[in-house]
Amino acid sequence: MKVYKTAQVRNLALVGHSGSGKTNLTEAMLFQSGATKRLGNVSDKNTISDFSKEEKERGTSIGTSIVPVEWRNYKVNIIDTPGFMDFIGEAHGALRASEAALLVIDATKGIEVGTERIWKYTEEIGLPRIIFINKIDGENVNFRKLMDDLEASFGKKIIPFSVPIGEGEDFIGVTDVIFQKGYKYVNSAPEETELNHDQIKATERMYEEIAEVVAGSDEVLMEKYFSGEKFTREDLLRGVTTALLEGDAVPLLVGSGEKGIGIDILLNTIINYMPSPDDERSHQGFRYKSGEERRVSEDDNFAAVVFKTISDPFLGKISIFKVLSGILTKDTPIYNVNADATEKLSGLYVMRGKEQIEIDEIYAGDIGATAKLAHTSTGDTLCDKDHVVLYKKLKQPSPVLFYAIEPKTKGDEEKLSISLKKIKDEDPSFVIERNAETKQLTIGGQGSVQLDVILEKLKNMYGVEVVTVPFIIPYRETIRKKSEVQGKHKKQSGGAGQYGDVWIRFEPSDKDFEFDEEVFGGSVPKNYFPAVEKGIVESKEKGVLAGYPVTNFKATLYDGSYHDVDSNEMSFKIAASLAFKKGMEEADPVLLEPIMKIEVQIPESYLGDVMGDMNKRRGRILGMDQKGDGSQVLIAEAPQAELFSYSIDLRSMTQGRGTFTMEFVRYEEVPSNIAQEIINKRKEEEK
Repeated sequence: MKVYKTAQVRNLALVGHSGSGKTNLTEAMLFQSGATKRLGNVSDKNTISDFSKEEKERGTSIGTSIVPVEWRNYKVNIIDTPGFMDFIGEAHGALRASEAALLVIDATKGIEVGTERIWKYTEEIGLPRIIFINKIDGENVNFRKLMDDLEASFGKKIIPFSVPIGEGEDFIGVTDVIFQKGYKYVNSAPEETELNHDQIKATERMYEEIAEVVAGSDEVLMEKYFSGEKFTREDLLRGVTTALLEGDAVPLLVGSGEKGIGIDILLNTIINYMPSPDDERSHQGFRYKSGEERRVSEDDNFAAVVFKTISDPFLGKISIFKVLSGILTKDTPIYNVNADATEKLSGLYVMRGKEQIEIDEIYAGDIGATAKLAHTSTGDTLCDKDHVVLYKKLKQPSPVLFYAIEPKTKGDEEKLSISLKKIKDEDPSFVIERNAETKQLTIGGQGSVQLDVILEKLKNMYGVEVVTVPFIIPYRETIRKKSEVQGKHKKQSGGAGQYGDVWIRFEPSDKDFEFDEEVFGGSVPKNYFPAVEKGIVESKEKGVLAGYPVTNFKATLYDGSYHDVDSNEMSFKIAASLAFKKGMEEADPVLLEPIMKIEVQIPESYLGDVMGDMNKRRGRILGMDQKGDGSQVLIAEAPQAELFSYSIDLRSMTQGRGTFTMEFVRYEEVPSNIAQEIINKRKEEEK
């Protein structure tokens, strides 16, 4: 592959609902451009971008892959992303590295939830986009209805740049609206075809729509438009690009990735109207944080950001980066700002799926890769050590589903830990946590598909089999009343004996734990106070109800007695632990459970179902808030024990349109009937 300068590069995130045909569309672009000699297909498991074992088995993308397509002396970096909502972090990372998005819609299914969510996100970040309606040759496809649905959902900014000639089985090609020409396709190759009177009239009408939008983007063009002067090709190129960048227009194209129809017009549209990385108006996904500011220019000092990591069992870690300024060669000194470490390039590549294509240099705006960087992780900034710049890391979505896992084989704990860290390098949107209290290892992510894929990778790539185990909920115990008890430890054997005697008052407290003393007259010497406190601190880790840690209580040592010879620290520590057990039992102990605050964002039509479900989970509705887009935010609190499967249930209730965030707020008393079940179960486990 040849070296491309900045102005010749286009970076495009390929996004859309799972199953819309993104990967087959990528294959069609490669075939159309001559990069491949056959048209790969997901169902045949022979595509360039879906190369992992997990992707081939599932027949769907689960990781981002880079597929450069060379077209008309330009290079289009297609960043193919998974469509599953579980991998939304992958899509966000790809969109960050792109100047525009190519949103693929399945013509047979229309606007799906994945389409809605990606559209909403690209609107929020102001990213230009192109829509490609795929599978236009499918049964019962109605292009006019599709257009009406798109306008109803996304507004009138969506403008057809190509339209189908025929539909369903009668679909033979497309009309290029800009050039007002029709093309039919034989073996993916376009041949110009005559348009009938109705098609010509429809094309002229659509061209006028484009001209009107273009005119609004530029004063000079506005004058031309109202004077009736025809736009030149240069006028259209400039005007459409401006409208695209300003969010006033979203070009819509149609075709079939599987049959290679309309792909040439799509590639031409990308080259003609998408901004190059050095266009001052283009979207800059990597935000400057500190150091020397950079321009996207080959003349500036080198800087790049790693936005994707691939862990290859044979080649090791592959870092995929976007050069943001300067030119990177094999001999360029590399400094990792985040790790404060110097790196050495072991090679310089362009990735095409899993294939590494060696290259001599990479210009600003282009995407490259290298292997075996020792200190570098996803999100790190690489630059010239003498000209340091740091870019902000991408904020990952909070995990909404957790699995508690443990290795199938006892000796695999360390291997599991190392393997999980490697997978996290590939996918920073999943988290690894070791609960200090329950000692459980948990992994969290956006849904069951993402977490199941992680378990598959552990087995397939790293030879570590794990099992999911029930969550141990970190319950607590506390007291509701005051008690005053004696704890006395007396033991006599040959030689010195043991003697410790304490009177302790236990009472509820707002603090986790308080210890005080009110001893008069030296009934307990001061040097034994720390031993008494230590005895209680150790004892409170295991409460009297079900063995859970005890919280929110105060212990006051107010009396006792000692023996000049037999008393020692250990005796008073044991005496305090005896007092603790007795005092807790007499102070009306109760079980506490963790309560989570949850904010659920949903379309209003699902509000009743979600509220009803929250009530079934022992939840309390705290309030509601309406967002600017009409969706509702439901604010509630519910016990953690009722929320482990909430992400799966919410997705089912809202057809994938609901999202939520969750955080711990406090502990609350467990209802007595549920508490008794928990206590009985705990006692059974201990037996």
